[in-house]
Amino acid sequence: MMRLSLIFICIFCTSFSAAAKVSDQTAGPRLNNGKLYKYSYSAEVLLDRAKGTVEESTGYRISTSVNVNLVWRNPSNEDEQLIKILMSDVKIENVNKRDDKRNIFLGSSTKSILGKGNLAALEKPLILHLNFGKVKSLYSYQKEHAVFKNIKRGLVSLFQLQLSSGRGEEMDVSGKCKVNYQARQNQVTRIKELDSCKTADTGFTSHSKVLGVSSKSTSATVFTLEEGFIKSAHSEENHLLSVNVQQAIAAKIISKQKLQLVQIEAGPKETAGKEVKSIIKTLDPKYVSIPLPAEAVKSECKGCPTLWEHWQSASKEFEPKSLSNATAARKFLSLIQTMRKARKEEILQVLRSSSSSVLPPLVDAVTSTQTSASLEAILEFLDFSKEEGFMLQERFLYACGFASHPNEEMLKALMGIRNGKIGSNDIKESVVIIMGALVRKLCQKGGCELPAVLETKKLILEGPGSTEVESEIKMYLLALKNALLPEAVPLLTKYSESGSGPISSIAITALQKYDVSMITEEVKKTLNRIYHQNHRVHEKTVRTAAADVIFSSNPTYMEVKNLLLSIGSLPHEMNKYMLSKVQDILHFEMPASKVVRQVMRDMITHNYDRFSKVGSSSAFSGYITRDPDTTSTYSLDILYSGSGILRRSNMDIMVFSKDTQLHASQVVIEAQGLESLIAATADEGEEDLESFSGMSAVLFDVQLRPVTFFKGYSDLMSKMFTATGEPMNVVKGLILLVDHSQVIQLQSGLRASAEFQGGLAIDISGGMEFSLWYRESKTSVNNKGAMVVTGNVTVDMDFVRAGVEVSFETEAALDFITTVKFSEYPFLVCMQMEKAQFPFRQFLTKYESLPSGKHYISRKGRSEIVPGSEFPLHQENSNMCKKVFSEGSGW
Repeated sequence: MMRLSLIFICIFCTSFSAAAKVSDQTAGPRLNNGKLYKYSYSAEVLLDRAKGTVEESTGYRISTSVNVNLVWRNPSNEDEQLIKILMSDVKIENVNKRDDKRNIFLGSSTKSILGKGNLAALEKPLILHLNFGKVKSLYSYQKEHAVFKNIKRGLVSLFQLQLSSGRGEEMDVSGKCKVNYQARQNQVTRIKELDSCKTADTGFTSHSKVLGVSSKSTSATVFTLEEGFIKSAHSEENHLLSVNVQQAIAAKIISKQKLQLVQIEAGPKETAGKEVKSIIKTLDPKYVSIPLPAEAVKSECKGCPTLWEHWQSASKEFEPKSLSNATAARKFLSLIQTMRKARKEEILQVLRSSSSSVLPPLVDAVTSTQTSASLEAILEFLDFSKEEGFMLQERFLYACGFASHPNEEMLKALMGIRNGKIGSNDIKESVVIIMGALVRKLCQKGGCELPAVLETKKLILEGPGSTEVESEIKMYLLALKNALLPEAVPLLTKYSESGSGPISSIAITALQKYDVSMITEEVKKTLNRIYHQNHRVHEKTVRTAAADVIFSSNPTYMEVKNLLLSIGSLPHEMNKYMLSKVQDILHFEMPASKVVRQVMRDMITHNYDRFSKVGSSSAFSGYITRDPDTTSTYSLDILYSGSGILRRSNMDIMVFSKDTQLHASQVVIEAQGLESLIAATADEGEEDLESFSGMSAVLFDVQLRPVTFFKGYSDLMSKMFTATGEPMNVVKGLILLVDHSQVIQLQSGLRASAEFQGGLAIDISGGMEFSLWYRESKTSVNNKGAMVVTGNVTVDMDFVRAGVEVSFETEAALDFITTVKFSEYPFLVCMQMEKAQFPFRQFLTKYESLPSGKHYISRKGRSEIVPGSEFPLHQENSNMCKKVFSEGSGW
């Protein structure tokens, strides 16, 4: 009995082993010889806004009958098969039911839409080479239109599967993708990880995540099996694309495939043979092997205006009086789209024929286009050897700095300009400063070792030590501030301590832009020496800048304690600034607030005498917006001299989204050496400073060339008597902020093109005015802008087109004004930060069209007015403003 049991166990184990082995090898479905499998097949695509319903979507459906039969099976491997697939009775129709007026397919046959020859090509048979359920190759005809070959590839994707659970990689119409199979009984589910798919189409996106576009994609196919082959296959993939700064601006794509077995009939017998090549040649010598991934489809815009025609209709919106509205920003975006398809000669024609009034924004548009043709055209148009073209030259350079996805070619162009003859010293400075911005963006994209980047890095790193001219040292330091090279930290640390006041300020503010991890102990020791003046006397602006970096770089208990202990022994207004800074850190819950609270438990550090210092200087931070998508903050730091005259005003706006931050705007107004105007005494270390006032701006993480209001007493006097009261322009132009282009290859073989662009028409100006008669001064920073963001997702098979466009636009103004009355002591200082009411408009457009000109368009929109407000500052400022305006102003 024992022996019999052992025999049964051995037989069972042997059978189980054999079954497991067979199961592993038969990983794919098999067709039966002499059978014809008849299927119905449909592929459809739907497009809409993110929260739109399927019933509201636009799109189209391709449906067809599909015949499948076995052509050949490898005699030595039953799972290696050649399968013939033939489509017939092709139809193209709406996805959703529409009335006759809105149905573009009504009265149009498939033959009239595709053309007789194209329809015949689509209905030609395709040969599929399968081995263990995986597609080894496809055989079709060389001269077929890429669209129809892609549709056939999409159909083939539903015949590729494995019958056992497991993970792996597969090549199909979407490229090489990771897949996960889940098998149970007669059902298999395939989950495709779309983010892993590797294709030739990469597209581009904005360098900053804050200004970028997020996408979420899913794909699942459910197969049911009958007698070892596919009874049905249902596939659905979803793509959601949204703008990070305003995620309500989002579009979705839903792509569905459905393959359903209708019946099985007697069919042709398989062909005998041993080699695939000979079998294919027997079937049709014209068959060629085609790759599995989809081919690019070059669709031509039929009836679209030329660049010249587009410019003729849009140019009036580029006149100076129209530049601050949303229409100009929208025209700017559409012009860039047209220019990206234009040749160099077409772009040059537009540049050379345009009036001088519209040339500045046109230069913005040409540079923002970022194609080889546009770069060549603008370089040929501008003559940097002549000083009279200064405005257009600087507009070009700034547009390069704001470039959404610059390449090495652009950096080489700036290097060529720098090495050539330049007529303006200001342009010489701007070229080098903007080169630093391009280095940073290229390094962010992994291009730090490109030859042009290496050459530029060498130039700006060695630059400060190669000259003794202060303006040139500042130029190289500003370039390093833009580049944020890790290897520049020791150099910036050196100039922070050893340079003159302006040089030290630039070096320290450059260090402040680095990640906290880059601010080493050695850097912090230097900053502490600067603040506490261990080696030499420094200007207040330098010392407070050093304190700001210490506070924002994970300060130690002793560092904070020493900073707080210094309050009371500092110059009068610096005492007040540091006190205000500490209070701002606490109320705004900045990273340093925890250690500051620990230090303030010590009564020697935190006492009434130290924390009751009075003055006009201040530091205050607050929120502009706090939304689920985006948070934006403002901070205003004002430092006065002991005489009550403005020393430095710093306004920052930061935007946070997707765990990243963007320095959206910084405007710094500085003044020095003005004490003689009111017969006052200068502070320690500032007795011999030359009279000076100027402005420096950072816009979207790019440091721009500083602007000088006046330099020297005589220059000050002449400008005071000739002043018009108008603020000086710092930045004015059109900026391409959001720039995302992506091709989404759908499993059905159709391709979706996603284009998201955001344009900003901006005008930042500032000024500083004095009235000796009324004993008053005013500084102002005026920010005006109009922003438009559009997202356009299109599925264009060259014969049928469907798409959805989501967009928003807004126009806003933000003003910061500081009024100082020095007719009495202590001086009265009032700061105001005001946001005017502004409109916010959203639009949704859905469309379908045929080459015949028949089209369907649906447009919707909504608008709201966002009320204006005055941003809160500290209570002392509110009390002071009441005093200033109750006494009246002489201006």
